[in-house]
Amino acid sequence: MNLSSAVDTAASYFSRELLAWYRMSKRTLPWRQNREAYRVWVSEIMLQQTRVDTVIPYYERFMNRFPTLQALAEAPEPDVLKHWEGLGYYSRARNLQAGAREVMERYGGQVPDDKAAVSALKGVGPYTSGAIMSIAFNRPEPAVDGNVMRVLSRYFNRDEDIAKPSTRIGMEKLAASLIPEGAAGDFNQALMELGALVCTPRTPGCLTCPVMIHCAGRLAGRETELPIKAKAKPPKPQARLAAIIEGTGEHAGKVLIRQRPDSGLLASLWELPHVQLDEPAVKPRGRAAKLAAAAEPPVERQAEDAAELLQRLQAESGLRVVARRWHAAEEHTFSHLHWMMRVYVAELDTGASRAVWPARLRQAGALHAEVAQQPAAIAAESAALYSSAPYSSAPYPAAESSAPYSADEPDGYRWIGRNQMRDYAFPNLFGKILYDYWDATGVEEGGV
Repeated sequence: MNLSSAVDTAASYFSRELLAWYRMSKRTLPWRQNREAYRVWVSEIMLQQTRVDTVIPYYERFMNRFPTLQALAEAPEPDVLKHWEGLGYYSRARNLQAGAREVMERYGGQVPDDKAAVSALKGVGPYTSGAIMSIAFNRPEPAVDGNVMRVLSRYFNRDEDIAKPSTRIGMEKLAASLIPEGAAGDFNQALMELGALVCTPRTPGCLTCPVMIHCAGRLAGRETELPIKAKAKPPKPQARLAAIIEGTGEHAGKVLIRQRPDSGLLASLWELPHVQLDEPAVKPRGRAAKLAAAAEPPVERQAEDAAELLQRLQAESGLRVVARRWHAAEEHTFSHLHWMMRVYVAELDTGASRAVWPARLRQAGALHAEVAQQPAAIAAESAALYSSAPYSSAPYPAAESSAPYSADEPDGYRWIGRNQMRDYAFPNLFGKILYDYWDATGVEEGGV
């Protein structure tokens, strides 16, 4: 048998045995019960960079709230983001809704059985397009993601770097050539299933693999070496300070949150006021380093942090914030950033804030310039306040005016209690910080 015949035999064996294995052993998943294009679309967007077991409850909740494409298209964006909360990568939710609205406007609410039209929808790339076309419409289109490229690299012993676009194109052609006639949807899902359950990244289960006999990578002893992938640039560490600002007077029992800009990272989501520091940040590695990073800082560092919070939040937002006590250290990794956040419980300087917030609304630029000219004085004032009494026994001294702050909330800010958390969409990091805070203060669900 020549090499070409051997490759053809391996390919036909792969398609036949993989499809048979899938149809006998496939998992029961909620999006497999109904192959309607909208449901497939939602599931595939959710499954991007997210594990199946994580997605299941989110998918069920999302579909209960938005059971049809029309329901999603007509929903307010904050409602969509709230039902996506916890999955991360929120641009996926925005793009999904934008695509649904486009389908309503251009295709009468029916996802078109047309690859070019589906590929043109907001947020739909080659993989998602292939998944929708093959699973919902049984069209012989490849759906190639990281799992699939790993399987194909190993089975066919391919050395191409899967991080390169040219490799993906080659893999798509290979996958398309393997699709059995009339079984595109099942075959593509079988490829994904094999990569997720058997041909895993670090410890492939070769002895339980339905196509192990002709796997060229295994026969060459390279199953743990493949696929070839250039290392991505690690996320850049950033040190940040955040403030859980407790309300007083009419806002007692509540904390202050703000909404992020409507574009960029975590667009339109809600968060705690926080600032980026100039200090060099190094992501802790190893258990000891991580424990040290999570520990309460020395009083001197806390005083410095209090000064930074006061200075930077006033300069950036017009908020004059007084740190009262340490809360926690938290970390969160994005695709390109790693936030290392020190969190303090704080309050507004009520004597100044009544003047500061209106000033933010009227002349934010002038305020920024004014504060920027006097950082040393502000830092010294805050550090003195923070260190003027034992940390564990006394909060900041009262501001000169003890009248409760009662000005209207400026644009993009809200005072909320725990029971109102359900009304706002938070990134995972800030949701965790807030729920930990409510738990620590003894406020249960339904309170305030």
